[in-house]
Amino acid sequence: MTSTPDHAGLSNAEAARRLLEEGPNELPGAHGRSLLTLVLATILEPIFLLLTLSAGLYLALGDRLDALTLMSVLLLMCGITVVQAERTERVLGSLREMTSPRASVLRDGVARRVPGREVVRGDLLLLAEGDRIAADAALLAGGGVLADESLLTGESAPVRKQAWDGAQVLRAPGGDDLPFLFAGTVLVKGQGMARALATGRHTMLGQLGGSLRNITPEPSPVQAQIALLVRRVALLGGALCVALVLIYGLRDGAWLDGLLAGVTLAVAILPVEFPVVLTVFLALGAWRISQHHVLTRRMAAIEALGAVTVLCVDKTGTLTANQMRVRMLEADGARCEVGPEAPGAWPAPIRRLMEFAMLACAVAPYDPMEQAVRRLGEERLQGTPHLHGRWEIAREYALTPGLLAMTHVWRDVDGGAYVVAAKGAPEAVLDLCHANAERVHVVRAQVEALAAQGLRVIAVACGVWPNDEWPALQHDFDYAFLGLVGLEDPLRPEVPAAMAECQTAGIKVAMITGDHLATARAIAAQAGFAAGEALTGETLAQLDSAGLQARLDDARIFARVMPAQKLALVQAYQARGEVVAMTGDGVNDAPALRAAQIGIAMGARGTDVAREAAALVLTDDNFASIVAAVRIGRRVFDNLRKAVGYLVAAHVPIAGVALLPLLLDWPLVLFPVHVMLLEMIIDPACSIVFEMEAAAPDLMQRPPRGRDEILLAPSLLWRSLAQGGLTLLAVVAVYGWALRQTLPVPAARALAVTTLVAANLAMILAARGSALTLVEKLRAPNPALRWVLVGASALLLFALATPPVARVFRFEWPGALRLFIAALIGVGAVMLAAHRPTRE
Repeated sequence: MTSTPDHAGLSNAEAARRLLEEGPNELPGAHGRSLLTLVLATILEPIFLLLTLSAGLYLALGDRLDALTLMSVLLLMCGITVVQAERTERVLGSLREMTSPRASVLRDGVARRVPGREVVRGDLLLLAEGDRIAADAALLAGGGVLADESLLTGESAPVRKQAWDGAQVLRAPGGDDLPFLFAGTVLVKGQGMARALATGRHTMLGQLGGSLRNITPEPSPVQAQIALLVRRVALLGGALCVALVLIYGLRDGAWLDGLLAGVTLAVAILPVEFPVVLTVFLALGAWRISQHHVLTRRMAAIEALGAVTVLCVDKTGTLTANQMRVRMLEADGARCEVGPEAPGAWPAPIRRLMEFAMLACAVAPYDPMEQAVRRLGEERLQGTPHLHGRWEIAREYALTPGLLAMTHVWRDVDGGAYVVAAKGAPEAVLDLCHANAERVHVVRAQVEALAAQGLRVIAVACGVWPNDEWPALQHDFDYAFLGLVGLEDPLRPEVPAAMAECQTAGIKVAMITGDHLATARAIAAQAGFAAGEALTGETLAQLDSAGLQARLDDARIFARVMPAQKLALVQAYQARGEVVAMTGDGVNDAPALRAAQIGIAMGARGTDVAREAAALVLTDDNFASIVAAVRIGRRVFDNLRKAVGYLVAAHVPIAGVALLPLLLDWPLVLFPVHVMLLEMIIDPACSIVFEMEAAAPDLMQRPPRGRDEILLAPSLLWRSLAQGGLTLLAVVAVYGWALRQTLPVPAARALAVTTLVAANLAMILAARGSALTLVEKLRAPNPALRWVLVGASALLLFALATPPVARVFRFEWPGALRLFIAALIGVGAVMLAAHRPTRE
């Protein structure tokens, strides 16, 4: 292999073959769980182990029918759980695919952007500043390449790279002037082409895979709250179960019966749904956000979205369309506004201005402003002598830091003098034209007037040159000033509505841009920014931390800001107690993205470094998509809170009914099969019904929730405990009344379970929102809710009215009227609790 680049790269067929033979370019463990893993994880859950123990106890007691029934229902629940988990894995897998790093490679001579996992050994990688390198590779060609290898070496200073001579052998990272690049490191400067030498577990990073797999991500605040709640309830439940077994054993000598009652109580009280619900909500929340062009790299960002108080956004491409267009032409006293509303013929000075503006651009431009100029000129000058398709560029003078103007010298095919066209910053072009003070004053006023409309302004000049002995400097040409071209990056049409939604939701929006202050002000006015002070990067540089924080009260526009100053702004907002979401696209934006509570990288124009540092990736770079993500984040937290409140309320009566008969010396109400019946209502309700709940109408009219606000707030906890407590009293009252009426125990049990099931369904409705009436709760759209309500009711009636099934559940038909009254009592208890004032 030589250092001469093979510009064709691998063929698509060869790349596919190597991918199949050598495997994907990813570290071990970078993929989702298999179906077998999901099944094993499900059957090893504590609740399934407890229910399996219950079935074993039934067999030990000689009750084969109960054991068989319990195992059948257990298999059904296991199937439902696995299907739900597999759905979640599919969602997470698709999100991993969308957010995985991507790489530019040459395949069959064509540059392609492919997922990093599809890079294979031998691929030609096309590298640009800010790219995260996809594989261990040798640099074949490049200029000024610097790489940050701190991930592997711990050294913060970037190292220089030079082209490979084909003889050096791949060695460990570290040190300057080596040709090797390493997977996971970052190209911080330069661009080049490299050949992949190793991928996946064969890379230097892959050899560290074992230690990387041992790193456990820190849990999010909600995850920590859920884990703490589960631990506390599990400890309480375990203590109660042990006490129950001991009471049965020591008092009556019925150790097996006591163990069965203890297992029933454990199944009733163990809060296994909480972590499952959190996983499902965050995974499906990430999927919902992805439908609005926002990809989630860190799940914790979804719950944090609802607490955002400040959105720091870039102007170009986020608030604007990032597609330049010519808006105004001004030449020799004539001014023309460009657009569909002004299609009239141009006067001669405007046509000449446009002609030389095009000549000063590249023939196949990459720069957005040059593309806009050529696009308009080719459209409006078609069929006129102002287009010169047969001319050739004879000489170019590039823009320099000392002179912000460029010149093209064109060869006239008809012979004669060379034609000279220049464009650039108005002050630079005026300097080239040696304009007098009066002309400079007039043009400067025109430029300020155009800039105040939010336009970027360039000036155009023309000239001639008699021969091909080119001057060393642009200044040596004899130029004539032609006029000004005003370009705009138009505001996205959906931004004003999104801005208004933010203001209603109590979210402050700050524009941070490197553009001119006048341009930033004009875009802010069009977008509907709240009135406030505008600060420039120069002003920011003069402020200390306290001074900057004080100015943030009124400032909403930050113009001429350097990337490094973004971090200072984020930290200043955070010091004021704000929760900050920050957009960025460059290498220098990474510290600010990492520091913000929610970093949002630009997917269309951002670097890999920015994407790696961010929690979210915006695939369309659109401000309205950020607002949509905030709206969905608030909805996810709202619905998660409803689900958790429902779970607390549902478990209180189940645990109480499993425990109280022993204390009251009554026959047992619940057996494991009844708890499983209730779980078949609770599981889909909390993980499907509430996840599908539509956003509350006032969701974006509320202020952001507090940064430290807990999921199970005191008011919600009291309301849930009140619902669960009154339901428990209702079930005990119905069961006790039935026993006093000398109804058979199976009939009394049927009434108690009916009360409990009806109350559970009422709890689902109550959790949908305290501001809605019962009729509105029933009518509010949610397809999953109807299935749960109808399915649970039908399942209960089937168990009550079908004798063979009723025997399995130890039921006896108590009469339709009694069942109806029992259901009404269950619903009434929940509705009474739902409308009682609760402690805040």
